[in-house]
Amino acid sequence: MKYILRSEEALLFAASLYVFHLLHFSWGWYFAFILVPDLSMLGYLVNTKTGARAYNLIHHKGLAVIVFLAGMYFQVTELQFAGVILFSHSTMDRIFGYGLKYNDSFHNTHLGFIGKSK
Repeated sequence: MKYILRSEEALLFAASLYVFHLLHFSWGWYFAFILVPDLSMLGYLVNTKTGARAYNLIHHKGLAVIVFLAGMYFQVTELQFAGVILFSHSTMDRIFGYGLKYNDSFHNTHLGFIGKSK
């Protein structure tokens, strides 16, 4: 099952790269911003519940699609860029097994436990 899920995410990641290519931004911008969504982990400095909520909001692919579509509708290329970055980052995380977080621990995700087992 993990192979099927990862291959699905890999195809979505490839699609996001193609959409980014269509936006005509420099690839330097892509690489400069691809890890920015991980700043949402700063919520864990407050507590695990806040951290999980911040992480899950920013890593939700639905939010990425909404941001991208808002950029299309309002013709704001920066919003389109942000939507593609959010989507690319979320699919990339899922390829590596980092899922959405449960409130009890950063390591407890919807894809299973990550990191060294206890």
